[in-house]
Amino acid sequence: MSTPEARLEALGLSIPEVAKPLAAYIPAVRSGNHVFTSGQLPMRDGQLMATGKVGGEVGLDEAVACAQQCALNALAAVNAELGSLSAITRIVKVVVFVASTSDFTGQPQVANGVSELLGQVFGDAGQHVRSAVGVPVLPLDSPVEVELIVEV
Repeated sequence: MSTPEARLEALGLSIPEVAKPLAAYIPAVRSGNHVFTSGQLPMRDGQLMATGKVGGEVGLDEAVACAQQCALNALAAVNAELGSLSAITRIVKVVVFVASTSDFTGQPQVANGVSELLGQVFGDAGQHVRSAVGVPVLPLDSPVEVELIVEV
């Protein structure tokens, strides 16, 4: 059976460097047999992939891509804590915050960018509970932010 890292590579993806915290927090913490991540923004090579509100300056497809990058960044934080994504036995919970216009109601579709990626990488262990929440603004005017809770 292939590893999560190998499945990511087969998708043309890889685990990025852990994004540097923007304030006084750490990217991930292990407590017992769970790892909790801080909210991860769609940072790629030290820059936000997009800024603005989904349903306004940011379209749905771009928001889904941002959500997937957030998931990769969250997995990077987990990987740094554990040393390998193979230590993950289950993705427990995903929280997706979507900075959106007041008339945008597609937050679940944005969150699917995370859920579908985790399903491809972890199979049945990637099935999780989830919240997709519309908010007026996120740090740095990011369109999306993602948190993970994983079991190890």
